[in-house]
Amino acid sequence: MRALITGIGGFAGSHLAEHLVAEGWQVCGTMLPSKDKPLPGELARACTLTPCDITQPGSIEPILSEAEPEVIFHLAAQSSVAASWESVEETFQVNVMGTLALLEAVRHTAPGTQVVLISSCEAYGASLTHGPASEEVPLEPLTPYAASKACTDWVAGQYVSSLGLDIRRVRPFNHIGSRQQPPFVAASFAKQIAEIEAGLQEPVLRAGSLEVRRDFTDVRDVVHAYRLVAIKGKPGSVYNVCSGQARSIGELLEGLLDHATVSIKVARDPALLRPVDLPIMVGDASRLREETGWGPIISWEQTLVDLLDYWRKAITQDPDV
Repeated sequence: MRALITGIGGFAGSHLAEHLVAEGWQVCGTMLPSKDKPLPGELARACTLTPCDITQPGSIEPILSEAEPEVIFHLAAQSSVAASWESVEETFQVNVMGTLALLEAVRHTAPGTQVVLISSCEAYGASLTHGPASEEVPLEPLTPYAASKACTDWVAGQYVSSLGLDIRRVRPFNHIGSRQQPPFVAASFAKQIAEIEAGLQEPVLRAGSLEVRRDFTDVRDVVHAYRLVAIKGKPGSVYNVCSGQARSIGELLEGLLDHATVSIKVARDPALLRPVDLPIMVGDASRLREETGWGPIISWEQTLVDLLDYWRKAITQDPDV
């Protein structure tokens, strides 16, 4: 199979590339050189990488013509909820207009190409207060990022219903793992612990709200789901990717601190609190399990150990992480 990954240099994009290469796929991807971190050397050599800003008119069409992908995994996005409050216009420009540009390019250049469009659980917004969210609950976004992802989701749905494109929407819940960067909470905690262990930070870890609960899944399980949606999912369908289990941010922090090699104090930092922060976000992945057989296989403990080990290597400037 030939795949094009937009945003291949991002957190999930790099893990998806790694997974697809391991499964024997031919992988090419777009990167934004000014922002994306280079892929690890061996992975970079296994993929065809092309600089691209999807918000620039005409930028994606030649890439589609050259790569002739069978599946496009659309991950290129401004993915930070926190940053969206400071950069509302940029968030909508990248997430909504960038997606629109891609779908228009597919429509005119490669209308038979399948698109796996990565939306977000954040689009459910206020609906998440009513219990585990299935794909049928309304999209009621509460942040600029969530609103941009809801718009992207709706645009994709319109291209399915009006134009018949094969678009499969995926709404992942929180995923964590190596290569994710602060200010995402798990990466922030792990980086601080690694820096404290190395003597680069005082033994005080700064945290925002520890009470909110989130549905965490290892990014390696998440990208496995993306591939299964491509090969087993149904055109036009929507799929949640989640564990179905809510854990508090405090539980995440305690789990990481259990693996720290030094004693660390925790200090609450009001600057890390969000303007809007739902008390719980948890999803229902029944449709994904029933249609593709997917299920998380990486344990919570393994995720935490691997995340900490990644940051221990990263702060030593290990080029292979």
